[in-house]
Amino acid sequence: MIRPAGNEPEAPESAATLHDLVVGQLRNILLEGEFAAGRRIPEAELCARFGISRTPLREALKVMAAEGLVTLRPNRGAVVTPIDATAIGPIFELKGALEGLIGTLAALRANDAAMTALEEHHHALGEALSRRDQNAYTRLNYAFHQLLAQATGNPLLAQNYEALQQKIWRYRFAVNEFDERLVTSYQEHEHIMVALRARARLDLAERLQEHNRLTGEAMIRAFAEIAEHNPRSKKEKSA
Repeated sequence: MIRPAGNEPEAPESAATLHDLVVGQLRNILLEGEFAAGRRIPEAELCARFGISRTPLREALKVMAAEGLVTLRPNRGAVVTPIDATAIGPIFELKGALEGLIGTLAALRANDAAMTALEEHHHALGEALSRRDQNAYTRLNYAFHQLLAQATGNPLLAQNYEALQQKIWRYRFAVNEFDERLVTSYQEHEHIMVALRARARLDLAERLQEHNRLTGEAMIRAFAEIAEHNPRSKKEKSA
């Protein structure tokens, strides 16, 4: 699961460990929108924050460039790659197919430990909603769905599902006005849990796919509204 950004990496036991830690922390910072799109990456600031030299940071930046989170500019440093809202639809379409597979497998394979963890996360989601804590809800929602993917007992499925979840993570934190969707999202989670408890695999698969579809549509609408109220976006559209 993605860890909150901001925690300093511990002293590494090897160069490989240092690389993994820096990559993980830098990815968290970028996914959670700590640096605005188009901003130059403050290398000196990050080196001081992580307690490292520029070499491991620049190696991590190459990984982030390969993942599309930063753009490397020769002799001018790296900048945060702007979010491409047109990618939201395709990501959710692909994720929807995986949701269906997760539903059919998790309903059959989720063991007692997995069910307990999912029940606990579902309860915590309800508490986050009652506090109107969007950030907590988003993190718990991420963890809930990853637990459900892991409950399938298929590590390759869980790995690929998490890769798609990480792509969506950055989009979620770029959308601030999402309160109404959180209410309906939790209602959908209630139905998901009913199907899971009943081990109704086809119903669970359908519930997860519908939940995914509605979330994707809400996110697309949110970005469209952002673009509509952004004077720069309007100017680019009319150019």
